[in-house]
Amino acid sequence: MGMRPVLIGDLALQTGCNIETIRYYERIALLPKALRRGRYRVYDTTDIARVRFIRRARELGFSIDDIRALIRLSESGQTECNEARNVAAIHLARIHARIADLKQIKRVLTQTVKSCDAGLYERCPLIEALSASQ
Repeated sequence: MGMRPVLIGDLALQTGCNIETIRYYERIALLPKALRRGRYRVYDTTDIARVRFIRRARELGFSIDDIRALIRLSESGQTECNEARNVAAIHLARIHARIADLKQIKRVLTQTVKSCDAGLYERCPLIEALSASQ
């Protein structure tokens, strides 16, 4: 452990991460189990850095498994970033696929809203579009 002990509330404040989320990260072993002082969890500067790393990775949309792999790479001390690059490249491909899906969703919803605005239909175009079998 690092120098200055930090309680879970302070860890949450310093990282912008919810207390329950920190507990969850411990349960799934993304964050090492905290030492205990009585009934209080005690963290240190290493834990603060780890939670910030996790939080930033989550903001970028990385999955828990991706984050676990990135942490493992980070802790290995290797300067080779090929594996980290591969994790990022796979994630980027997922993002591109999601963007394509979102563009399709946008087209369908835009057309449906325009149809609703036109008022030319007996039934709601949105309900019809959602009810249609593909």
